[in-house]
Amino acid sequence: MQAALPEASADARAASKALTDIIAAEIGAGGGWMSFARYMELALYAPGLGYYSGGSRKFGAEGDFLTAPELTPLYARALARQVAQVLAASSPRVIEAGAGSGRLAADLLTALAALDCAPERYQILELSGELRARQKETLAEHAPQFAGCVEWLDHLPERFSGCLVGNEVLDAMPTHALRWDDAGPGCSVLERGVGIAAERLVFAEQPATGALLAAANALPLAAPYRSEISLAARAWVAELAQRLDQGALILIDYGLPRGELYNPLRDSGTVRCHYRHRMHEDPFWLPGLCDITSHVDFTAVAEAGFDAGLEVLGYTSQANFLINCGVAELLRETDAGNANLNELRARGAVNVLISPDEMGELFKVIALGRGVPGPLLGFSHGDRVHTL
Repeated sequence: MQAALPEASADARAASKALTDIIAAEIGAGGGWMSFARYMELALYAPGLGYYSGGSRKFGAEGDFLTAPELTPLYARALARQVAQVLAASSPRVIEAGAGSGRLAADLLTALAALDCAPERYQILELSGELRARQKETLAEHAPQFAGCVEWLDHLPERFSGCLVGNEVLDAMPTHALRWDDAGPGCSVLERGVGIAAERLVFAEQPATGALLAAANALPLAAPYRSEISLAARAWVAELAQRLDQGALILIDYGLPRGELYNPLRDSGTVRCHYRHRMHEDPFWLPGLCDITSHVDFTAVAEAGFDAGLEVLGYTSQANFLINCGVAELLRETDAGNANLNELRARGAVNVLISPDEMGELFKVIALGRGVPGPLLGFSHGDRVHTL
């Protein structure tokens, strides 16, 4: 598998080795074992060395993967129609969690202004200093007129009203890896953590306990089985719910409802790694150089919000959401007149966003809110809340 991946530079390998040494030292200090959630946290967010806190490009053609906002401004223009509805019903404040390259912020601000719904404050919750710098560059280039209303947050506000947008945030939150074993009487649940063998990072197992075991025992699956549970994603949604006075959370990511996610056909788990536009399944290959993700359990997201007092305002595929928000109409406006290269690219990008064979069905959108009257535009047709 590694042979099929592009060669990393000597500097990149040295940075990965430094991070691996930090991980190995913590494993040693912990008695030879570390949870996969903790490993993922270090691999992605360790200061200066983790994937999102290091200096390499992550997004776009020069990075490791493309996100929807990178494909076309039409994505943000469609999303803006839904955000505008939430802002009108709550407060003129947008919080974007994990703003990536800053492209969504630039395009969303421009689109909201065109709808006469420019927010008074646009706040970006971003912990990576390298990504903050890139976001500032993107905004300065593509939306300099909004510099005065954009600010960066180090942590969630104590209270807020308005609309929080999270595009591909939940899938990168640390997740616990587990194995359900049918050996012997009953079914034992083992947590798959990280150990060291022959001076290499490897999976190592120990019995699951506490909240993780309780969550594992509640899942509708039969052993033998391997999968993941993100307690961090549940806790994050619950924390947002407790701080939201009025408005909505709009979360966009790839994943499935619980009954579909924990399907017998997915019995080897959903952890995937991304490096230079190639996907692989070895999370221990050059830590810090690869993105590590897992599919989102949208039922767990809905439960976390609902249990904290929010209403599930809608859940559907990205294709349905964008079509409901008028992406086809926006594309026709772009196509007006003779087709040129930019218009052809826009059509191709929209096809990727809504095609069931591309991002249209793989990605889902869920809205959780308080004090926002429905129905929400993005879920007016094809709402799938009943599947959660």
